[in-house]
Amino acid sequence: MSKQSSAVSQAALEQAHGQARQAAARAHAPYSKFPVGAVLQFSTGDLVLGCNVENASYGLTNCAERTAVYSALAQGKSLADVENIVIYTPGKTVYSPCGACRQVLAEFFSLDTPFISTCDVGEKTWTLGELLPAAFSTFEATADQVSS
Repeated sequence: MSKQSSAVSQAALEQAHGQARQAAARAHAPYSKFPVGAVLQFSTGDLVLGCNVENASYGLTNCAERTAVYSALAQGKSLADVENIVIYTPGKTVYSPCGACRQVLAEFFSLDTPFISTCDVGEKTWTLGELLPAAFSTFEATADQVSS
């Protein structure tokens, strides 16, 4: 069964949303004032959280999604066991992940992994394949696609 076809229970989504909200409250976002929290939900029921951590040198900023992935790896978790990824941003707008996060997620997760973005008033779900359809790790040029 693909990850996309396995429904996320409302209780599990609410738990992840609450944890992502708490992670966002821990964000270090003095420059953008845009706190984000992320949660990786594992098939074991484990949750790994991440928040964005900004730096005065903007290029050194780390997004919540990448923080959660790197934290899970540091904890020895198998990312193959992640059922979905949930993020939270305060306010009334649902946001998709930035391009850098999309590419990092594509490095570790299958294209059918659900990515659920939540805010204070709603949510939107994409698969990773919808967010990054031609990820570096998933595109192989065929002879007819390569020009000489």
